[in-house]
Amino acid sequence: MKPIPLTDLMEAIEENNSAACTNWGFCLSCGSQQDGCEPDARRYKCDDCGNRSVYGSEEILMMGAYTE
Repeated sequence: MKPIPLTDLMEAIEENNSAACTNWGFCLSCGSQQDGCEPDARRYKCDDCGNRSVYGSEEILMMGAYTE
C-alpha cells in the first residue's frame, strides 16, 4: 500500500467540498490521483496501473492510509 501525503489528501477533500466538486480519489497501489470517485469509494479500478486500489479521499482519511 502506498500512503498518500496528508497535504495532497487535504487539498483533494477541500476541492471536493468546493463548487468545482471533482470527487478526487487516490490509488493506494501506485499513488495516482483520479477524479470521479465518491468520497467513500473503495476498490475502484485505477486508470494508470489497472489495480482495484482507488479509494475516495475521505475514505483514505478514515482508513489512516496517509503520511504526515
